[in-house]
Amino acid sequence: MQSFSELPISEGLLAVIRELGFTSMTPIQQKSIPELIAGKDLIGQSKTGSGKTAAFTLPILEKIKLNEEQRVIGNELYAVVLCPTRELCTQVAREIRKLGRRHIGLQVLALSGGQPIGPQIDSIEKGVHIVVGTPGRILDHLNRRTLDLRKIRTIVLDEADRMLDMGFQEDMQVILDALPENRQTVFFSATFPSSIMSMSRRYQKDAVRVTIEDEETKPDIQQISFEAHPASKLKTLVWIFSHFKPTTSLVFCNLKVTVSEVNSYLIQNGLSSACLHGDLEQSERDRVMAKFRNQSIRVLVATDVAARGIDVKDLDMVINFDLPQKADIYTHRIGRTGRAGKSGLAVSIALPKESSKLVAFEKHTDSTIDRREIENFGELEVQTMKKELKQDAQMQTLFISGGRKNKVRPGDILGALTGEAGGLKGDQVGKIEIHDFFSYVAVSKDVAKLALERLQNGRIKGRRFRVEPVK
Repeated sequence: MQSFSELPISEGLLAVIRELGFTSMTPIQQKSIPELIAGKDLIGQSKTGSGKTAAFTLPILEKIKLNEEQRVIGNELYAVVLCPTRELCTQVAREIRKLGRRHIGLQVLALSGGQPIGPQIDSIEKGVHIVVGTPGRILDHLNRRTLDLRKIRTIVLDEADRMLDMGFQEDMQVILDALPENRQTVFFSATFPSSIMSMSRRYQKDAVRVTIEDEETKPDIQQISFEAHPASKLKTLVWIFSHFKPTTSLVFCNLKVTVSEVNSYLIQNGLSSACLHGDLEQSERDRVMAKFRNQSIRVLVATDVAARGIDVKDLDMVINFDLPQKADIYTHRIGRTGRAGKSGLAVSIALPKESSKLVAFEKHTDSTIDRREIENFGELEVQTMKKELKQDAQMQTLFISGGRKNKVRPGDILGALTGEAGGLKGDQVGKIEIHDFFSYVAVSKDVAKLALERLQNGRIKGRRFRVEPVK
C-alpha cells in the first residue's frame, strides 16, 4: 500500500491530501496509519522529517465524527499530542490544522510555556478537540484543573526519547496516569532506550511496533570537515560562507558565550545573522525564528539546547563551529538539512586533536566525512572574502497585530498586499505565519517600505491592525 487513496479514510481527507500535494505515503505512514485507524496502540521509530506528524494526525482526524452539517460534534477534547518543545508544538499544531481544514469547526490548541496561561484557559473553556502541548504546561493545566483528560480517546507522545532526555519522565507519567483506561496510546521516537520500553509496558496494550530502518529514510547529506586551530576558527567560518555561499544556514556552538561571539563576528563581516540562547525572552525568540523561516536573516547561530524544536524547510547548510561531544548529537544536528528528499550539506570545523570524533561520527552515521584542507590565507584574502559576504537577506519580515483569534487567515494578508489597495506582485510576498494573536509576513526587501505603508494605511479583512518591521 503506497497511495493514500488505498487507505480507509474519508473523501474529504483525501481531497486535503491532494490539495497539499502529497502523492505517495512515506514508509512510516504506510506502516503506521492502517494500524492506528484500526485503533491499536503503537510504537513508531522514525527519524525527524519522515512524515510521522501526518501518520498520527490522519487517523485522529478520521475518527473525529462529523454531523450532517459537517461540523465537529460537541466541544469535548478528543486527542492530546505531547511534544518536547514549544517550537515543535507550534509546528505540529500547524500541520494538524492544515490536514483538518475541511473539518469545519475543528479547534486545535497549542499549550506550551512562554505564553500567558489566561488566554489558554479561555480557549479550553470555549471548547477544543485536539491539544498539542509540552509536558510542563499540560501538567500545569491539570494541576489548575483547567484541562480534563478523562474522556480523551488518543494520546500521542511525539519525540518521546527527547522528552525523556529533557527530564520530562515524571511529568509524562503523571499525564498518562490521568487518562482514561480505554484509550489509544501512541509513542513516536527516533530511538528506543529502556525507559521508553518500560513506559510502553506500563501504559500500552499489545502495542504494534513499527521500525523504519535508517536506510529507508537516510537523507542525502554531503559531510565535509576542515581542520583549524582555535585562533583561526572564525576566519575559517568566513571562508566556509564565502566558498559555499548558502542562502540559509544553521551554525552550532557548544557554549552560549561562543554563540554570541560567532554571531557578532558574522554581523561585523556583513552577514545577516541572529542567535538563539537561553537568555532570550520567548517573544524575542519567536521574532528570530520568524525572520529565519522567512529568510529575512541568512544565518542562525545556536546551541543544541536553544535549537531544540527548530525545523526549517529548505535549510541549505548546517555548520558545526564546535564539534559536539556525542555522535548522536552530531547526527541530530546535520539532520536539519537534506529534508524531504532534497540534498543537504553539513560542514564541520575540527581541531587537530578531534580526529577521533570524526571517526566516531562516521561510524554512527554509517557514512564518510570528506576531510579537506584550507590553504593558509593572509589578511588580504580575508578582507576579500568579507567583501564577498556582504550579501544581505532578500526578504523583510513584517509584524501584524492580528492573528487566528482575530479571524485573520493567510489569504487575507496576501489579498491586502496583492489586491488593488496593496499593489504588490505575488512573487514579492513570501512566507505568511499566523499565530493566535499576531502574524508575520515576509516581503521582498526592495518593496518592504511600500508594503509596510500599504498595510499600515489599509485594512485586513476590513480592520486596521498595527504593522511594523521585525528588527
